[in-house]
Amino acid sequence: MIRAFAILALAWWPSEAFTGNLRKPSPRTVSVRSRGGGAKLAGVPLVTELGAATALQTAVSTVTQGLVTPPAASTWPIALAVNTLLFAPVVLKGQSMLTGAGVINAWILGTVLWASTGWQGWGLCVLYLLAGSKVTKVKMKEKTELGISEGRGGRRGPENVWGSAATGALCALACLVWPSQRSLLTVGYVASISTKLADTFQSEIGKAFGKRCFLITTLKPVPRGTEGAVSLEGYIAGVGGSLIIAAYAVLVKLAEWKSIPIVVVAALFATTAESLIGATAQGRFKLLTNEVVNFILTVIGAALAVGLTCLF
Repeated sequence: MIRAFAILALAWWPSEAFTGNLRKPSPRTVSVRSRGGGAKLAGVPLVTELGAATALQTAVSTVTQGLVTPPAASTWPIALAVNTLLFAPVVLKGQSMLTGAGVINAWILGTVLWASTGWQGWGLCVLYLLAGSKVTKVKMKEKTELGISEGRGGRRGPENVWGSAATGALCALACLVWPSQRSLLTVGYVASISTKLADTFQSEIGKAFGKRCFLITTLKPVPRGTEGAVSLEGYIAGVGGSLIIAAYAVLVKLAEWKSIPIVVVAALFATTAESLIGATAQGRFKLLTNEVVNFILTVIGAALAVGLTCLF
């Protein structure tokens, strides 16, 4: 075994290995004595060993690239299998983040995201779900007593899943349709999720810790939880929420560093627009449910981020 590794090392170890520009070495021969000290095999070419070394390098390169490059549409079967395996324990053990129907719809969403944006995009949405669920439960008892808490104890149903992530799913699927625009569409995807988490942080932290809340249209003081109300605490939390998603996207190479301020600015503008909708229209039109408004919110965030990326 040691001799085998020595042969591989000798075949792979030209000086160019330190520079990353490997030349294909010319075939050379070595003499290898059998373990029992018997016949010596002289002049054995290193073609086999070189082939093994090349295969090893190719495998490592492929795996490494797979960790930073979203997969193509051909990975649908893998996406389906992976999500089924990942969601099975959730169904069997139970959890407090999603309703039963919410789990099924999240599984569908997860399959779409894994197939179109890879584990990176899938992980981005999972991060949103975990962070959003956690912040929703901050001071839950107090918010429940005031009548301003989320229904079902903060558990997400199908309407919440798609109200929050439909825009992101469309951006992700569009990456498969227009692969040449993948980088731009991925910014839209990241911004849509970042915008929704910013909205969740802004709303939940504002309701839990907001000392002075103002109606965005008149700046008159209003009780916490009023549609269209804003607070300093909420805005600061919203920035934090958007940064969490943007930073993750950069770390897993879904987006570039320059996208962070673009995504955060887009999220802030979008959440401000959502507050305006809440203060002026949401109570007047039955069609404007929270889920519909969330969808509009994420569309605004994604569109702004894509537009700003094109400009800068």
